Amino acid sequence: MRALRNPALVLALAGLPLAAAQASEAGDAVRFIACPVYRDTDAGLKSGCWLATDPATGVRWDVTMSPHKPDWNHAVLVEGTVAGDEGSLCGAPSLDPVRTSVLDMPCVRHMLPAEGYPGRRFELPPRNINPRAVAPVVSEDERRDRTFTLFFAFDQDFVVYQYSDYLLDQAAHWIRAAEPRRLVVTGFAASAPEDVSGTLIAERAELAQLRADKIALSLSRLFPGMPIETHAVAGAGVTDHPDADGIPGQSQRRVEIIAQF
Repeated sequence: MRALRNPALVLALAGLPLAAAQASEAGDAVRFIACPVYRDTDAGLKSGCWLATDPATGVRWDVTMSPHKPDWNHAVLVEGTVAGDEGSLCGAPSLDPVRTSVLDMPCVRHMLPAEGYPGRRFELPPRNINPRAVAPVVSEDERRDRTFTLFFAFDQDFVVYQYSDYLLDQAAHWIRAAEPRRLVVTGFAASAPEDVSGTLIAERAELAQLRADKIALSLSRLFPGMPIETHAVAGAGVTDHPDADGIPGQSQRRVEIIAQF
């Protein structure tokens, strides 16, 4: 990743205020790099707010709804959609859906007091399988090749807590009931360089195979003896998979599991 050369971005990464610009409208896509700021609200478990300022516009966004949580020691790649709310919970308009991927760029920790904002109470994500113990019923007509997709944070191969792990659960839940003949696991990486907030970023090409291998290992432990084949695709294209929540970059960073009969 090359050095930062955008003065506005340097200010945003330092946590300094920028002149506010006209906010985007609901439904607009937003993508930028910034240092995250934590607002120390207390509305119960996991209720604190994560905020990030777009260096191009000076608009501070609430990015709390991201399943990939920020690390205030590092800058984050923010990708999301303007929700159109008034920011009454965290003190900034929110992006929802949104992703925040931790980058290898240092930041100075910056925390704000609650200042009367209540924060967000934790809610179990809707992708959770409930209950997991009840196996799905798979009819003979449904026992045909099926593809399951998992998604990853930028330049990472770990399974994202309360997002990718639920998607893996869904796949395993169905595979256990359907009993396919074999599994084909393909990893994808967004390795084509892109300029975001004045910084050239790209995923490592080898990450495609690393992602495939990690998911294949998990599946081999869940289904001992089932044949599993892996593949890798660098320079991944954008898909319209619903679990990517309409975020193009998120759709590129993926693993596809094909259950074959």
